[in-house]
Amino acid sequence: MNKITVTNKSNLARVDQNAAAIYLTGLNSEAGRRTMRQALNLCAGLLSSGKADALAFAWHDLRFQHVTAIRTALQEKYKPASVNKILAALRGVLRSAWLAGLISAEDFHKAASVKSVKNTTLPAGRELTQGEITALMSDCANDTTNAGARDAAIVALMYSCGLRREEVVTLALSDYDNESGRLVVKGKGNKERTAYITGGAARAMYDWLNIRGDEVGALFVAVNKSGRITNYSHMTPKTIYKMLAKRATEAGVKSFSPHDMRRTFVSDLLDAGADITTVSKMAGHASVTTTSRYDRRPEDAKRKAASLLHVPYAGRE
Repeated sequence: MNKITVTNKSNLARVDQNAAAIYLTGLNSEAGRRTMRQALNLCAGLLSSGKADALAFAWHDLRFQHVTAIRTALQEKYKPASVNKILAALRGVLRSAWLAGLISAEDFHKAASVKSVKNTTLPAGRELTQGEITALMSDCANDTTNAGARDAAIVALMYSCGLRREEVVTLALSDYDNESGRLVVKGKGNKERTAYITGGAARAMYDWLNIRGDEVGALFVAVNKSGRITNYSHMTPKTIYKMLAKRATEAGVKSFSPHDMRRTFVSDLLDAGADITTVSKMAGHASVTTTSRYDRRPEDAKRKAASLLHVPYAGRE
């Protein structure tokens, strides 16, 4: 792979002279900045033989042949979805460099023209069964501490509203209308959507809010070992991950990721006959195509079709 000269770090410390810094600063969420910085660090390392990271690399020297070489190298190690995410970060940096006057329009368009990798892989993860959801909720209900009520409300919202863990921790008390059950969710790119909490989820929220009180602050807050709420600051996504893992172990549920709750939300709604366009809006997906990737109905149809064939084998006696 062609190497690019690493510019002096002191010269690139200024935000207006580093395309990566400009690009990252313009992203809306901390999670997005963290993810894309990791992607750019990887690219910078590949192109400089490990001598530079994203903020110490001369992105304005990047050309078509370099991006093509990165694409080829990434394909050897990563899945298409990961490669395309990294390429998206590169295009964002190149665009920032062009808008800042660091590269010409011609160089930008040529370098950014490198195509994404075709992605036909199935989404990772799994759906939880209704029995597993019930087991998780039962574990929370059997925990008579304040944490039990809080965790029941979180699990209920993640399943019934399809919330990402980042969305859970950014919720404020003012985002929820107890009377109508309306919840305002701030999703990716600071795009807002509404969700409605009903049934058991509404009862779980009622129990938690009776404990939490009406203090201004985060909707879900930390509870210490003695069961007390000491502040009303927002929790971290990592805390949600650890909480779900703990509840899964206690409930005897096979390991799952926080995103699997969201996958289950989409799949169960589609199975129940909800319109895919409506489900897409409820999930906050930018496209119905994304929602369709979690539709398990075609797989059920395949399974039924496969059972129509008869294999004449009775097994060994």
